[in-house]
Amino acid sequence: MGMSSRAAPRICVLKGGLSAEREVSLSSGHECAKALRVAGFEVIELDARGDVVQRLVEIAPDVVFNALHGRYGEDGCIQGILEWLRIPYTHSGVLASALAMDKDRSKAAFVSAGLPIVHSIIAPKSDVMARHLMEPPYVVKPNNEGSSVGVYLVSDRANTPPQLGPEMPEQVMVEAFAPGRELTTTVIGDRALTVTDIVTDGWYDYDAKYKPGGSRHVVPADIPTEISDACLDYALRAHQALGCRGVSRTDFRWDAARGLDGLILLETNTQPGMTPTSLVPEQAAHCGISFSALCQWIVEDASCDR
Repeated sequence: MGMSSRAAPRICVLKGGLSAEREVSLSSGHECAKALRVAGFEVIELDARGDVVQRLVEIAPDVVFNALHGRYGEDGCIQGILEWLRIPYTHSGVLASALAMDKDRSKAAFVSAGLPIVHSIIAPKSDVMARHLMEPPYVVKPNNEGSSVGVYLVSDRANTPPQLGPEMPEQVMVEAFAPGRELTTTVIGDRALTVTDIVTDGWYDYDAKYKPGGSRHVVPADIPTEISDACLDYALRAHQALGCRGVSRTDFRWDAARGLDGLILLETNTQPGMTPTSLVPEQAAHCGISFSALCQWIVEDASCDR
């Protein structure tokens, strides 16, 4: 990896940032930094604000550990800066990051790789608020923001189209609602780990903005082997179709009544949450990889030209 001759490699953990997911990122970054210090690295934590380039030049790290989530950190922007500065960094590169963040374009990549997705269209916000653009139930979400920006669930009982809040962009994705269980699979390098079933407690108010209540993670998911195998296969193929590097996490819906035909791929996250209780570290732990070992693997995988 071309580490310098310093005693311990200097790692700069990028966290926080400017996106709607700033809080999650601060938490991910803090936990990863702690784990990397335990693993013997020299670690500097940097809240990625407007002066990020200047600060990176001053810090002169051997590796940047990217713990940013959402816009600027997950969409190719910071990756481009790091390529320009020639600082080896973790996770996916410029193109894969930008592609995964754009839901419409990542779906096109999935389709060309023969992966099952759900029908969707991109439409102006005003059209979506004026009339039903597809038969309910459907979901309305931003095409290129991370997880914490509005998702509107329009139930099959909805007489009127959704009234989208000011946080929603001018162009949004309208997607057929995929019923069923929420499953997710982590890919590390060229290996898919296992499947987690995200069980939501309580209920959704379908007509309101949808906010998950509490949720439990069942690892490994109690599902047929055929479905579990398919999740691992699809997640790895999705990772490769987008050109991801390092760690990614792919989310699915599975309608058990329809067997394998009921399994669809929702999206791939190139900067998944990285606190010890997050989905990715939890799957790694199930596969015998400690949180510290996971963070160390991610650092050792870092490079430029990703």
